[in-house]
Amino acid sequence: MTEILLFYTLYQINKFYLKDPKMSFKLIGILMIFLAYMTRIYGLYLLNDQAKNVEIILNLYVLDLSQVNTPFLGQLFSLSASVLINLLLIELSQFFKFFQNRYNQTENLMDQLRRYTAILPIIFLMTLLCLNILFFGDAALGGANQIVLVISAVFAGLLAWKEGQVFEDLLDGMKKNLNDSLEALMILLLIGALSGAWMLSGIVPTLIYYGLSFMSPDFFLPTTCVLCCVVSLASGSSWSTVATIGIALMGIGKSLGFSDGLIAGAIISGAYFGDKLSPLSDTTNLAPLMAGTDLFTHIRYMLWTTIPTLILTLILFSCFSFWHHPSEINDLQAIQQLLSEKIFIHPLLLITPLIVFVLILFKVPTLPLLFLGTMLGVITAFFTQDTLMQNISQHLFANAKSSFQAHFQVCIQAMSGELKLLHGLELNADQKGIEQALSKLLFSKGMAGMLSTVWLIMCAMCFGGVMEKAGYLNRISQYLLSFVKSDASLVTCTAGSCIFFNISASDQYLSIVVPGRMFKQSYADRGLAPEVLSRTLEDCGTVTSVLIPWNTCGAAQSSVLGISTLSYLPYCFFNLLSPIMTLLMIYLNLKISRIIPHKNLI
Repeated sequence: MTEILLFYTLYQINKFYLKDPKMSFKLIGILMIFLAYMTRIYGLYLLNDQAKNVEIILNLYVLDLSQVNTPFLGQLFSLSASVLINLLLIELSQFFKFFQNRYNQTENLMDQLRRYTAILPIIFLMTLLCLNILFFGDAALGGANQIVLVISAVFAGLLAWKEGQVFEDLLDGMKKNLNDSLEALMILLLIGALSGAWMLSGIVPTLIYYGLSFMSPDFFLPTTCVLCCVVSLASGSSWSTVATIGIALMGIGKSLGFSDGLIAGAIISGAYFGDKLSPLSDTTNLAPLMAGTDLFTHIRYMLWTTIPTLILTLILFSCFSFWHHPSEINDLQAIQQLLSEKIFIHPLLLITPLIVFVLILFKVPTLPLLFLGTMLGVITAFFTQDTLMQNISQHLFANAKSSFQAHFQVCIQAMSGELKLLHGLELNADQKGIEQALSKLLFSKGMAGMLSTVWLIMCAMCFGGVMEKAGYLNRISQYLLSFVKSDASLVTCTAGSCIFFNISASDQYLSIVVPGRMFKQSYADRGLAPEVLSRTLEDCGTVTSVLIPWNTCGAAQSSVLGISTLSYLPYCFFNLLSPIMTLLMIYLNLKISRIIPHKNLI
């Protein structure tokens, strides 16, 4: 552009101004030399060799001016200024281009820093939790983990505040999460009350008594898993399954000499089979809704991974049952004899759990269902366990002035706090030999036993609320999307996101909702049917939530079964194998539904 303007300028000079011989050749020469000098300053820096050619042309014209006449300099000044302005614009364009490149580099750097900032609270939390496990062990749930979650929430909030987030917005995020978890907290408290009421009424001891008679130790673990599968499939709730039949099976397994971790693993594996597959389950309905498919297409498609996973789970539990050395038959008979002598045991006591089970089938909401189950347990205790409650009252409430007062106090104590059925019972020499085992078996903590779990969930919700409101969860998710290069990598990123949200947000539903929204379009772009996404959400989101100690599911089941999450985690074979089965199917390209033909690049 500069050369064109220069030639145009010289053309105008030759045409109009070189006819007057009186024009000062020296002045024109000075102007042209000045023009050449400016070309050298701007051109050599920006235009390199082209600028040198322009300068040579200008110098040649200066030499030729000694032979020409120029009447006016006005237009020459104007045209010369145009040339200089053009050169200046070139320099400015180059400057802005340089600045734009620097700005883009800075933006890329800031994006990386934002990603690192988003992951910092997670690293901080995991570091402190590892220290808790190292120093406190299983006692970490008693308060250490709660404090760590609060500190991590403050740390995440400070990072967000540094980025310009307002404290009130972060507080709103915490309030929203706490509000969303309120029903779960109420369910936990009612489960505590129900477990105490059913223990006092003799329902749980009756289930243990008949369970010891009919369940063989050689098949106890797979039988436990199958029973929980049936109940959870019919009820659609893992929480209800664990809180009812799970508690009874836990007692039977302990009596047979199985470790707490193995029993809890079998119970949770079966309970989450139904939670994942039942059409009555909230997560089973939520996953296809997020992915954009219908419920029964989603359930049918899940069978390709769920059934093989369950078969492998039952095989593993069968192996553990065969390798297990059960308690002596004499010990089992002594336990049954003690239960029948000290507690009223009768099949009619099973009417209450039967009523609850029927109401579950009719999909009665969980809160009223648990409350009704608790009240039925209390009524049953009033009319069937008079001797037992009198013995406990004499040990705990010696000042009771009437039988009604004694019964009332014991029932309230069973629902609200710790209760040991062996309190006040006279044991003979043979029974004292199994007293330690029975003291753990016939023991409940009531609502008070759930308070540490409620505390843990509230702290976890605060941390998750800050992370979500600050946008950290979304940043990490978007970063994961950048790794999607194939169908396999897409499913892998989805699985990783589900597990990540169970860890960071401490909520099962968020582990389904957020990845479902985030990856839905990516699955459609690659021609994958929406049921591929919904199955991945269930296989990696629903079933892994119970494996995280500070997740609502992990904290709840740990509290109900009376065992730490890390103790049962290695034995939750169904929950551990489900994500692996999903990844195996996509990497082997087996039964992958598509909406359009697509070349799969593993």
